[in-house]
Amino acid sequence: MTRSGHVVLVLGGARSGKSHFSEQMVSASGRERHYLATGRAYDDEMVQRIARHRTDRGEGWVTHEVPLDLPQQLAAIDALDRAVLVDCLTLWVTNLMMADSDVDAAGAALIAQLSSCSAQVVLVSNEVGLGIVPDNKMAREFRDHAGRLHQRIAAMADEAYFIAAGLPLKLKG
Repeated sequence: MTRSGHVVLVLGGARSGKSHFSEQMVSASGRERHYLATGRAYDDEMVQRIARHRTDRGEGWVTHEVPLDLPQQLAAIDALDRAVLVDCLTLWVTNLMMADSDVDAAGAALIAQLSSCSAQVVLVSNEVGLGIVPDNKMAREFRDHAGRLHQRIAAMADEAYFIAAGLPLKLKG
């Protein structure tokens, strides 16, 4: 199936500026802005972090909290006149792992949905493969799941960026 939408993958390290870059990209689209938030507030620090993200985004965003059902929510809001920011894929992978979900199957469902989207979709994720090999099985599995998902999305995306120190490096498109 040919999609009419535009898919962008934005990778970077923690506090690299990837969310800000992605928010600007979505805002510049002139489309109705939707924010798919995958984070869960398990502690006070995360509650504050989520509140800060909402404040930084400003007005004019429709926010959907989507810790697990990302492909389904993306399908539900997909429209040609919309731009969707997914922030972030690594939190989504974490949520899937904590729920004992099939991460690869969920990733395949996301890729299938992205492949038929009419909306502009910008996906934010932490690049976790630049450091040392983690010392525990769960962390290694997380890194591997995230890395495979990034590769699959980058392969089908129209554009891909790596953000470091607030500076975007265009990798594709």
